[in-house]
Amino acid sequence: MGGDQMGRARACGISFAESSFFPIPPDPLLIAMVMANPKKFLRHAAICTASSVAGGVAGYGIGLLLFGSVGAWVVETYHLQEAFALIGTRYEENAFLTVFTAAFTPIPYKLITIAAGVFHIHFAAFLIASIFGRGARFFLVAFLMHHLGKRYKDSIEKYIDVFSLLFVALLILGFLLIRYL
Repeated sequence: MGGDQMGRARACGISFAESSFFPIPPDPLLIAMVMANPKKFLRHAAICTASSVAGGVAGYGIGLLLFGSVGAWVVETYHLQEAFALIGTRYEENAFLTVFTAAFTPIPYKLITIAAGVFHIHFAAFLIASIFGRGARFFLVAFLMHHLGKRYKDSIEKYIDVFSLLFVALLILGFLLIRYL
């Protein structure tokens, strides 16, 4: 397996695992892959997105079918009990926005995927929100790295979470304005 294939395999594995149980996000690996081969930034983002969404589906399955064993272990291991309890309330308010927000921001996506299964969130809504949220995140990172390159690498890595939260805040504000106007 060549270096580029090995990198894609690692990105696949990390993206999948991070969505259901692994604590390290795939963004740094995506950044490294785009830096190594900027012309393939769309491919790298697509691989991370597809793998992450597949991992999210696995997380959903863990919540739906295996929460008593695997899901509870993940929640306890990462000390996410309080956050898990809050997720049910957020799902009642707007499940799609909750999944999208977690998929795009540094909110632990694995918590959202497992909770989606536990709280029986409509699977199609979960899947669509995951695709859009994870896709927006990974394509944004890949796009920034491709267009801004090495010169801004450290700044992008340092502030990607802030940019993500700002984007979601603006998105929520937009939804609120539409709802109340």
